[in-house]
Amino acid sequence: MTRGFLIVDKPSGISSNQAVAQVRRATGVKKVGHAGTLDPLATGVLVVGIGKVTRLIRFIQDRPKEYFATALFGVSTDTLDADGAVLDRVEMNVSREDLEAVVPRFVGDIKQVPPMVSALKHEGRRLYSIARAGEEVEREARPVQVYELEILSVGPGPFPEVEFRVVCGKGTYVRSLADDMAAALGGSANLTALRRTRIGSLGIDRSVRADDLGSWQDHLLSPSEALADLPVVEVGEETASGVRHGMQFLAGEILDGPESGPYRVVGRDGELLAVYTRSGDIARPEVVLPV
Repeated sequence: MTRGFLIVDKPSGISSNQAVAQVRRATGVKKVGHAGTLDPLATGVLVVGIGKVTRLIRFIQDRPKEYFATALFGVSTDTLDADGAVLDRVEMNVSREDLEAVVPRFVGDIKQVPPMVSALKHEGRRLYSIARAGEEVEREARPVQVYELEILSVGPGPFPEVEFRVVCGKGTYVRSLADDMAAALGGSANLTALRRTRIGSLGIDRSVRADDLGSWQDHLLSPSEALADLPVVEVGEETASGVRHGMQFLAGEILDGPESGPYRVVGRDGELLAVYTRSGDIARPEVVLPV
C-alpha cells in the first residue's frame, strides 16, 4: 500500500490540481491531495499526500509558509498579478528606504481584503467566478498573520520591481500584500513572480520536480517525517494497540503530549500511528492511520 508525501516543485504555468494529476499518473494512486494551492503563476513547494495519508494534510497546510516574490510597482491589474489585464500605470519613484518604512504595518496580526480572483465564496459563488463574469463585490477584510517581511531589493526607474521575502500564515494573499504595500506609498502593484520555498519545515531542498516524477519513490516522505513540526510521543506496544483502535486515554504515556495542539503518536519503530490532542487529562484521536 503506497502512502506518504511528496514535496513537488511546481513549475509556472500549471495549476496545483494539474500538478496533483501528474503525481496521480506517476504513482498510479487515485487518492492524492495537496496542502495549500499555488496559482498557475507561482512555483515551488506543493506538498502532496498520496493514499490514505491525505487525511493528515490539514496538519501541514496550517503551518507557516515562506515565499520569495517580485512585484511591479506603479502598474495595477485586475488580478493583482501579471496574468491580469492592466488597469492603470502611474509612476512610483520609491526607494528601498520607503518600502522598509512601511513594512512594520504589515507584520504581525493584520487584516487583508481578499482579491476578487480568490476561491472564497460570496453568496454561494466563488469570487473568481464572479470576477470572470466581469463583476466585483464588496469583501470584508480578514485577519491573517505575517511573521516576517523583508525587502530584498528595489529596482530603478519609475516602475520599479520590488523583490521581497515573506513568511505568513494560512489564508494570506501575497499579491494583496504587495498591492497593500504599494498603496501605503500612494500607488499600486502587481505580482510578477512568486516562489514558495517551504511549508513549515518542508522545504524546496527536499523536492522533486514535477517533470521528473519518474524518481518519485526516492523522494517519498513517511507520514511521520511529513508531520515533523508536530510534537511527538512514543508509545509501547500495549498503548499502540489502543491507539490503532482510536481509543481515548485518561492516563499513561500518551498524555506526555502538549496540553494544546495536535501531536504525533508513534510506535517504538517510529512509525506514525495517529495524531492526538489533549483536553485536560483526556487524550483524544484526531486522525488514526489504518494499519
